[in-house]
Amino acid sequence: VAALQDEKNSLMSENEIMNDRLEQLDDSLDDPNTMVAKKYFSAQLQLEQLQDENFRLEAAKDDYRVHCEDLEKQLIELQHRNNELTSLAEESR
Repeated sequence: VAALQDEKNSLMSENEIMNDRLEQLDDSLDDPNTMVAKKYFSAQLQLEQLQDENFRLEAAKDDYRVHCEDLEKQLIELQHRNNELTSLAEESR
């Protein structure tokens, strides 16, 4: 029981130390002049820029997909028209 109480006290002490460190990190993020805060805000800005770029690229991909589908339809229509004209040319020969 004594060993378990010592371990419990040790863990509680370690928990307090970790909570203090966590509060210090939270405070350092609140202060925009710290290096951690600068890196955090820089990473956050980069993430937002990448999300915007990803959204733009997804929209462009969708536009190209629609354009490609239109071109495929035109190709099929032109192939049919070519076949019709080829058969008409053979008939007229």
